[in-house]
Amino acid sequence: MLPWKAVIARVLPKASETGSTERDSRIPSDIRLNLIRTVVSSISKPSTRSTTSSIMPPQLKAEVNVMPKVVQGDLQSLPPEARDFIESNAKLCQPESIHICDGSEEENKKILDIMVEQGMIKKLSKYENCWLALTDPRDVARIESKTVIITQEQRDTTPIPKTGTSQLGRWMSEEDFEKAFNTRFPGCMQGRTMYVIPFSMGPIGSPLSKIGIELTDSPYVVASMRIMTRMGTAALKALSNGEFVKCLHSVGCPLPLKEPLINNWPCNPELTLIAHLPDRREIISFGSGYGGNSLLGKKCFALRIASRIAKEEGWLAEHMLILGITNPEGEKKYFAAAFPSACGKTNLAMMNPSLPGWKIECVGDDIAWMKFDEQGNLRAINPENGFFGVAPGTSVKTNPNAIKTIFKNTIFTNVAETSDGGVYWEGIDEPLTPGVTVTSWKNKNWTPDNGEPCAHPNSRFCTPASQCPIMDPAWESPEGVPIEGIIFGGRRPAGVPLVYEAFNWQHGVFIGAAMRSEATAAAEHKGKIIMHDPFAMRPFFGYNFGKYVAHWLSMAHRPAAKLPRIFHVNWFRKNSQGKFLWPGYGENSRVLEWMFNRIEGKASAKPTAIGYIPADTALNLKGLEDVNLTELFDISKEFWEKEVEEIKQYFEVQVNADLPYEIEREMLALEMRIKQL
Repeated sequence: MLPWKAVIARVLPKASETGSTERDSRIPSDIRLNLIRTVVSSISKPSTRSTTSSIMPPQLKAEVNVMPKVVQGDLQSLPPEARDFIESNAKLCQPESIHICDGSEEENKKILDIMVEQGMIKKLSKYENCWLALTDPRDVARIESKTVIITQEQRDTTPIPKTGTSQLGRWMSEEDFEKAFNTRFPGCMQGRTMYVIPFSMGPIGSPLSKIGIELTDSPYVVASMRIMTRMGTAALKALSNGEFVKCLHSVGCPLPLKEPLINNWPCNPELTLIAHLPDRREIISFGSGYGGNSLLGKKCFALRIASRIAKEEGWLAEHMLILGITNPEGEKKYFAAAFPSACGKTNLAMMNPSLPGWKIECVGDDIAWMKFDEQGNLRAINPENGFFGVAPGTSVKTNPNAIKTIFKNTIFTNVAETSDGGVYWEGIDEPLTPGVTVTSWKNKNWTPDNGEPCAHPNSRFCTPASQCPIMDPAWESPEGVPIEGIIFGGRRPAGVPLVYEAFNWQHGVFIGAAMRSEATAAAEHKGKIIMHDPFAMRPFFGYNFGKYVAHWLSMAHRPAAKLPRIFHVNWFRKNSQGKFLWPGYGENSRVLEWMFNRIEGKASAKPTAIGYIPADTALNLKGLEDVNLTELFDISKEFWEKEVEEIKQYFEVQVNADLPYEIEREMLALEMRIKQL
């Protein structure tokens, strides 16, 4: 037994010694894990001479620990809880030094220089302050199979499925997490700098915003978090002595390495683990440098941890874009919309409407935090400060405003590079200048005849939101913007109409819970399969999905709540020849116009078995040719009987005893309406 294990065995009594076998009688998990950290860090110090592989942390020697030197910032000036968080993890992870980030331009330049020196990024000479990172091919996406939530009971994290394993999150026991933590983190930052990143999710000072501190040994994370969050000194000032979410991240490659890195990208795929401890407001990530796994303010904090906080505090943390739409008369409304990754969410948030006189402005493209104010308005903020968008498919045609946003102050990851210092990807829709060649994300010469993509399907741009030419004037408003419509949608090649409206709030919540879509490249799933993706949150729920749905339903009981209308859209329906029935992109403004007018009480609709659809002439098709409304809005009894059966089976098996009775009632009502078609 290692020395630290022996000490842990002494300080943590067995259940038999406490006279009880009950779970709740043991030492609480937060005290338990902190005890372990203290024991490990106080008696052990990694050998600075040992040769370590990129897979296993170094063996520890039982020596007295010394705190690493602080090379930037003043540890003693921090609030006590923040200082304790940093010091305990520094002793555990054993970095060579500690750098407290201030978020300044000067600091950012130094971080970029460090990455260039390490070969992690290279400058793209064609653009202003743009950079390209190529990752280890084993570290390219979110890894749902290695993303877990730690709670005392499994049912706190996911419903207990009737059969098989839960598809609504992955639970890990406290005991298993302790073992996993202690095989990974002791000495994991040896030879590296621990960066301390104070950050605000949401505008600094907003009553809807939350503060976090991320500790990381990745300069890529520092540079990216500076774009994606309000990071640095201002966030520390906002923290004062308040609460913060604790985020610990390591690439899991202590120095020196035994094996060379691939693409100079440190990661540890064999031991990757992304863990959330909602009871302690803590996120612990190991082994991956990729965005969603390492930029812990993003999905980990802004959705998984925030959704749990939102349940406790009475608000909503959602995987939704926020946009403002203004009609020719100058009237404006805000919508929030949930789509799975790579389903056109960013394109919709930044749309150039084709309808004359209409204007769309972007508040956010990915995440919305929403809370009812005292007047009953549902107010939303975008907690992020940048866009972490999927590059393939982004072009002047599909998203002209994104193209205007991304060619300065941007970090590109896993896109192709042109010989003139530019970027390239599938669907960029720009011809190459004669003589210009392309190097793929795999660092190989590439031509269109290669038979494989030049950019990874989940390649990304990380760019400041403030650079978008259509950012809404109120996008950083502390009180948020008033949401009047909520849109759910997905990629459905068959059966689902272009747009329909829920009959009421409960029916709308059911529509969100029943969402299905083709799988995307943002996760590790491969192939074109239709997956259940309720609320586009399936990979991001921070607690039991049944309780999450009940929380949504409870909004209807808020005093004076002005409940938004709920809609469902499908831009991706195809005809029998496999061609899209709807042109999409800027033409989607025609669907938004109908929704806008429905909220105003001006647009006509007709009831169907699944909801209200536009009446025969209600959808403005002026200037559009070859649009087959009959096919676009066809509701096939055969298709929907199968759809109902799929949804029903999913709820019965996956949500089981935690399915709210209101959703059961909506399910039965839909089944009856379909039978009557």
